[in-house]
Amino acid sequence: MLFSEHRRLPKAKAAGSIEVICGSMFSGKTEELLRRIRRAQIAKLDIEIFKPRIDTRYHVEEVVSHDHNSIASIPVDSAASILLYGSNAQVVAIDEAQFFDDGLPEVCNQLANRGTRVIVAGLDMDYQGRPFGPLPALMAIAEHVVKVYAVCVCCGSPASFSFRKESGTEQVMLGEKESYEPRCRSCYING
Repeated sequence: MLFSEHRRLPKAKAAGSIEVICGSMFSGKTEELLRRIRRAQIAKLDIEIFKPRIDTRYHVEEVVSHDHNSIASIPVDSAASILLYGSNAQVVAIDEAQFFDDGLPEVCNQLANRGTRVIVAGLDMDYQGRPFGPLPALMAIAEHVVKVYAVCVCCGSPASFSFRKESGTEQVMLGEKESYEPRCRSCYING
């Protein structure tokens, strides 16, 4: 058989990927998510950005960092909703992933298997230092995981814990600097 007789096989669609940006409150997770989104915009990629509808701290329809940098997003009630809006995007970005239901890892897998680059940011631990929401499962299936650190407000060391200053036992309590502060392990434990 001559080379010219070989039939060319269609090129396989490039596989997507899952990237997770995690850490404590005030560690720069959303800032890093926004940086990656800006780079994808420069590359002229089709991008869809999502946030949980319950996160209305800074804006109802924008992802906003603590430094007040922002970008338009689609607020959704469930992880499954992301598939409806983001099915044709080349890049899907998801902020505050800890507030989503446990279906988020499967949604991210489906998107990545279709060739989508999925970038997820969220808290990896709650105020009690326990794994938070779907983040541990996302970290397990992600190709890339980056843990970012805040600065401990007590001693200046790298901080990976979100210390809740207000009373209450509910896992989800929206708040900012009036309610939470970043602490290193030692300062978190010694409260």
